[in-house]
Amino acid sequence: MRRFLMISLLPLACLCACREKARTAQDTAAPREENSATPDTPAPQPQTMQKPAPKAPTRPEDLTLPEDPATALPMPGAADAILVKPTVIPQGVILPEERAVSSDIPGPERAKAAAARVRPELERSLAVKGLHFGDPVFIRAFKEEGQVEAWMRRRDTGKYEHFRTWDVAAQSGKPGPKMAEGDGQVPEGFYFVPPAAMKPDSTFHLAFNIGYPNAYDQHHGRTGSFIMIHGNCVSIGCLAMTDPKIEEIYTLCDAALKKGQPYFRVNLFPFRMTSERLAREEGSEWFDFWTNLKEGYDHFESTHVPPQAEVTGGRYEFK
Repeated sequence: MRRFLMISLLPLACLCACREKARTAQDTAAPREENSATPDTPAPQPQTMQKPAPKAPTRPEDLTLPEDPATALPMPGAADAILVKPTVIPQGVILPEERAVSSDIPGPERAKAAAARVRPELERSLAVKGLHFGDPVFIRAFKEEGQVEAWMRRRDTGKYEHFRTWDVAAQSGKPGPKMAEGDGQVPEGFYFVPPAAMKPDSTFHLAFNIGYPNAYDQHHGRTGSFIMIHGNCVSIGCLAMTDPKIEEIYTLCDAALKKGQPYFRVNLFPFRMTSERLAREEGSEWFDFWTNLKEGYDHFESTHVPPQAEVTGGRYEFK
């Protein structure tokens, strides 16, 4: 029997960063993220490297989305991002990037190929919960927990039901809102994504622009641009999900938009905003801001309908 050479795995983030540098040149018109300088598994242990499998072929008027830059600048190194996923791969697990479609495929075709890859499993999993592919979707993200959730609207009740949670591969910054271009912060607040904000030709595989700065951010003089939820596994100011995960998220959201949802809402929180967790931040400079965010969080928790967020007197109000 052929003997396999045992080697130590390189950190996942470094591997992804190297791959991204190689692909950056092919997409000079793609959006960049803000401040870019361009069930059980076994315990983690050294893995026998095997040959990877071959890659398979409304209030929108409140927001003006930025145009894509003319060029995509070089990608920062993995050390510039705060990684929230383990860097050691459990034995026998194929690197997730090997399961995504090729990023060399042109944008619209790339999104179609990704949908063809993930749609059958998504439809099966949705059906188990009585949900339907293409129905309205709602996205929540929690920075402290490093998680992104998808909720889908039920046809029988009109309420939104949790469908799936994905771990964030990388994010940067710390608790607190994004204040200025270049601060490396992931925003916190209430955003929405219309069809024009979908980026199938992203340098980071697939992506969508969350719409920062929104009316609240603009009222408070906050600046920044090109804040995305995207593929790959390094990020400054955005949420990087890995290519296979963004294919699932993007496909669900794109299908809802194409079926008639005018935009989907994205709620970004510093942490899960329970009363107990918020009480621990009473001395924070952001306590009042987070208390306001909690109103929107509680609205959804009680109604299971995403709140309509409006800005009055520099504060969010919810309907």
